[in-house]
Amino acid sequence: MTHSPDETVVILNPESGSGSHGANVRQRANRLGYTVVETDTDGDAVALAATAAERGVETLVAAGGDGTVNEVVRGIRRAGALDSVTVGVVPVGTGNNFAKQIGVTDVATAFDVVESGDRRRIDLGQANGHLFVNSCVAGLTADSSSKTSPAMKQRLGVLAYVVTTLRTVTDFESLRLTVAIDGHERAAPAWTGDALSVLIGNARQFGPNRTGPANVEDGLFDVTVIEDVPVLSLMSDAVVERLLGRDSAYITRFRAQSLAIEVHNPSSVRFSLDGEIIQERRLAFETLPRTLSVAVGDGYTPPPE
Repeated sequence: MTHSPDETVVILNPESGSGSHGANVRQRANRLGYTVVETDTDGDAVALAATAAERGVETLVAAGGDGTVNEVVRGIRRAGALDSVTVGVVPVGTGNNFAKQIGVTDVATAFDVVESGDRRRIDLGQANGHLFVNSCVAGLTADSSSKTSPAMKQRLGVLAYVVTTLRTVTDFESLRLTVAIDGHERAAPAWTGDALSVLIGNARQFGPNRTGPANVEDGLFDVTVIEDVPVLSLMSDAVVERLLGRDSAYITRFRAQSLAIEVHNPSSVRFSLDGEIIQERRLAFETLPRTLSVAVGDGYTPPPE
């Protein structure tokens, strides 16, 4: 099938979220004259996005959750088309964190934004060559997102997934880490010790921050290290939220254009990049400033309020 540059292609993950959104998305897309293609398995959105971008499509819409957004962006990069393609997001996944951060709250709003919303160029993150849009988090289980309550996500951001992991995995091992920033690996590290988790945030709401939401256009990662609190899994939600709040003594925060994480555990550690799980002993991170064009809603303000 030949695409024209003014064609909009919706890449629909029919299994994301509750799996009940397919008809609604197709109906709205057809009404606007958009082409809809569907994924069957993990990774399909990468191939579908690459194919469309290679054929000249300039607007690709990820209809799914954060994982679908990640795959679509990876496909655009595979096609070498990050300079020419704009991404829209239809939030029909489980968490839809990225969609909320760009001012897209529901399916109807999503299609309005694709049609007439502002376009902004935002940063991407890269870890050992793996792209991420939202965040990279060490130490999480693959299913922690689905088991974390929406209320806790709202209050703690991605830190809520850390709490869920601690409460659902009986043999969770603390992470022995060294974190170096901005190429200063031979100087004193930014942080070293035993951690429950380390979060490298690119987008806005990956965790409580003293200075408010992160700026996804500033070329910087917002890094959060949660020190090992041995009895955290036994504490009530209220106590946990106090411990992990803005002024927690157990949390170290800093910003960096690049960083390196060295794992000193006997085995490799799980890292979740927008939900994609990889296992590594060392990761080198770099920001790709204002690399991705995104259609944003009225609720998006750069920098964030």
